Amino acid sequence: MSDSPTGVDRDPDPRPLREDPPAESRRTRLWRYGFNLLPAYRGTGARVDHIAADWRYVRIRLPLNWRTRNAVGTIFGGSIYGAIDPVYMMMLRRVLGDRYTVWDKSAALEFIEPGRDTLYAEFELPTTETETLRETLDPGESTDREYLVSLVDAEGTVHAACEKTLYVRRDE
Repeated sequence: MSDSPTGVDRDPDPRPLREDPPAESRRTRLWRYGFNLLPAYRGTGARVDHIAADWRYVRIRLPLNWRTRNAVGTIFGGSIYGAIDPVYMMMLRRVLGDRYTVWDKSAALEFIEPGRDTLYAEFELPTTETETLRETLDPGESTDREYLVSLVDAEGTVHAACEKTLYVRRDE
């Protein structure tokens, strides 16, 4: 996807879904239920399927149904973006804690193939990523971090890819 007009310059990840995601805790299961009831997220038609106990893995599902279908019978682009928009920000906020400010800064979305079936996205936040942020940011300093997430069908075919840029500042 290099040289794309959207600015997404990394190849999307075409891997199939993980069969053995990290375990949820009772607390993250409650977060998942609450997140799926939040009107702003519920309106996208997507659902959070899994949140790992340490918030380093999240999987969402976006079905093709009457709520997500556009005029040509495929998944509406707004539902695709709305389904993935808040996830990395929430993951970083939960993992880094209250001493950090995390905001979405920008996004570049590339539609690769129309979504004619349920799409999935898996978000992963490596321990090295958050440790690097904790070690390199002094109080009052900020940085931008980029994350790439692909929306795939059950076979792993990539239908859309989004590169999210997040602003992270250490507050203390």
